[in-house]
Amino acid sequence: MKLTVDRNLCDGNGVCMGIAPEVFDIDDDLTLHIVDEIPDDPAVHARVRQSITSCPVLALTLEE
Repeated sequence: MKLTVDRNLCDGNGVCMGIAPEVFDIDDDLTLHIVDEIPDDPAVHARVRQSITSCPVLALTLEE
């Protein structure tokens, strides 16, 4: 599972972090950070997918 963020689209609104805080973090400059290793847990993977579809600016993509 490889997750990427389009930095040109992401506005740091935090929807993804609210859904999957173990994967996403937003710093004080509203820059989104993704953990290097996404936990191998089906529940986490489901939240990552929900984060992608919930992103209001469609800045997240997933390769499995």
